[in-house]
Parts: sequence; structure tokens; C-alpha cells
Amino acid sequence: MKWVIPMVLILIIASLGSALYYMMKGKGNSSRMVHSLMLRIGLSLALFIGILLAHYLGYIEASGIRVGVN
Repeated sequence: MKWVIPMVLILIIASLGSALYYMMKGKGNSSRMVHSLMLRIGLSLALFIGILLAHYLGYIEASGIRVGVN
């Protein structure tokens, strides 16, 4: 899990970068831009669901950091 989450985040950023490239190149009318953004949304949802599932199955645990407690 240490490597899966950062790799998916890198893929999400790369997809966002490619959508930006296609938006600039095609003046916003490119179907490639739409596909890149759809891929980014799919990867983001998969990452979120994967983190929830990994926590539920016990592959990752909460760090125990308490927010707002002195």
C-alpha cells in the first residue's frame, strides 16, 4: 500500500496534465481532453474506494493523530 497510493496520485496528476495539454492544443474542443478528465475522475474514485476498502480490510490503519486535542 505504500507504493500503490503514491503511484495512483502520480497517474492522476499526469492525466490532469495531459488534459491541460490537449485543452491548450485543441482550444478546448478536443475529445482527448474529455477522455483525460474522465480518466482522472475514474482514478480518483478508484483511489478513494480503494483506501476505504483497504482500511476496512485492515491493510492500512488510522495513524491515531487527534485533531484539536491539546
